Amino acid sequence: MRIAIPLTGGRLSSHFGHSEEFLFVDADSATRTIGTKRVEKAPAHVHGLLPRWLKERGVNSVFASGIGTGAVKLLSADSVRVIAGIPPLEPETLVSRFLEGTLESGPSSCDHSEHRCSHP
Repeated sequence: MRIAIPLTGGRLSSHFGHSEEFLFVDADSATRTIGTKRVEKAPAHVHGLLPRWLKERGVNSVFASGIGTGAVKLLSADSVRVIAGIPPLEPETLVSRFLEGTLESGPSSCDHSEHRCSHP
């Protein structure tokens, strides 16, 4: 599986659509191992671009702290699993917890119907 993690300053970005870069992690859920990792600069913020860009890179799962419902819908339509509202931990810790089944999600900190995001 390929996981995408939006990063700002090397940590989980508080806002999916405004991240600086993405960490792509290839992981094996059966053996709970982390394989290849690479970082790519995020494309310019254009509504609806990120879900297509991530799908083109073979992403199966996206981790996010704050993400709008529109992005979630577009990703889900492409069978990309979105785990939102997660704590701003180190990316490898997030992947390890996900593989162990202990990554806790919560409500996304973004509400684009009101055009606001609360950032920790």
